[in-house]
Amino acid sequence: MSNIIEQKQQVVDEIAAKLKDSKSTVVVDYRGLNVAQVTELRKQLREAGVEYKVYKNTLVRRATAETGYTGLDEHLVGPTAIAFGAEDVIAPAKVINEFAKKNEALEIKTGVIEGEVATAAEVKALAELPSRDGLLSMLANVLQAPVRQFALATKAVAEQKEEQGA
Repeated sequence: MSNIIEQKQQVVDEIAAKLKDSKSTVVVDYRGLNVAQVTELRKQLREAGVEYKVYKNTLVRRATAETGYTGLDEHLVGPTAIAFGAEDVIAPAKVINEFAKKNEALEIKTGVIEGEVATAAEVKALAELPSRDGLLSMLANVLQAPVRQFALATKAVAEQKEEQGA
């Protein structure tokens, strides 16, 4: 009997560690997805560096009590899967949101974004943000624009002086 309890405690510790270590976590209801759809979702998440697991709700509740994320407990009803994003904050939300648009059976319940419990709407808003690379590209373009304008103005002045001198 104690062996079963020890196994459950190990699972609770695993969930708690993943909740603490992940930059963002998304909790979903996967009821209504067939095996092929779940397999495709897992594949997309794995390619994005996101871990996707199904745990018993009671074990997740125990883990949330240990980590202080008790705000998730009210959403732990019915079939629940959790996507843990350890590297990229946006990746779990983005992949799941895109998949949910194509497969209405997948429902985002809640999430944890950088240590704060988030609503489904907040998770969807996070998913709409560009990726880190996209944001860096936008920043580079914004920083580069004034330099480009200065270079064009300098070139125009030089050409104008050349014409006047010739």
